[in-house]
Amino acid sequence: MHALANPARFLRIARPVTSWSLWIGLVLAAAGMVAGLALTPPDYLQGETVRILYIHVPAAWLGMAGWLGIAAASVSQLVWRHPLAAVAGRATAPAGATFALVCLVTGSIWGRPTWGTWWEWDGRLTSMLVLFFLYLGYIALASAERERGGEGRITAIYGLVGAINLPIIHYSVLWWRTLHQGQSISLSGSTIDNSLLWPLPLTMIGFTCLFAAAVLMRMRAELADTKVEARLRRQATA
Repeated sequence: MHALANPARFLRIARPVTSWSLWIGLVLAAAGMVAGLALTPPDYLQGETVRILYIHVPAAWLGMAGWLGIAAASVSQLVWRHPLAAVAGRATAPAGATFALVCLVTGSIWGRPTWGTWWEWDGRLTSMLVLFFLYLGYIALASAERERGGEGRITAIYGLVGAINLPIIHYSVLWWRTLHQGQSISLSGSTIDNSLLWPLPLTMIGFTCLFAAAVLMRMRAELADTKVEARLRRQATA
């Protein structure tokens, strides 16, 4: 990680990785969604509505993984003072917020025919909504601190504190009675039939690659803006 502390070295690596992540993500996500819509059978209980899982599950995973990335960037900034940590955190937040919102919307659409309601204040849904608002707070705080010329330490502390919500989301279906189904996929196996499950890894990997591409694009854009601003300041003082 420290090998990427130099922005020029980071950019040399990030440029090709961004392109590869983008194209691989587009191909796999599209293949997974087409397979899920056209090649898998309807569920014996949920019927055709089960197909939304190919978007909902990756969105939920990336909504949580995004904040895990922010927490890792916060630790790197506070402990090791990594020069790109704050940039990585700021770049990750919009992508994470987007997928958290997609998770909430698709979950609501899925819940209407399955549960008979668009929304229920149960543990999993509420904690995921809290995560979305945490993202909005992080984005606002990071923007304000950057405008004041701060180092981003307050934002980093906020990122670490917000990580407390991640285990709450994960274990909410075990801790409280909830409409949301229990954990379907774990290290020990899956309760989803293989005839429905097989396209899910395609969308999981595909959307993860798209997430990575979006973060790298934002990091590169911010570094480019910083370089332009520094050049303009040098010209103004010349």
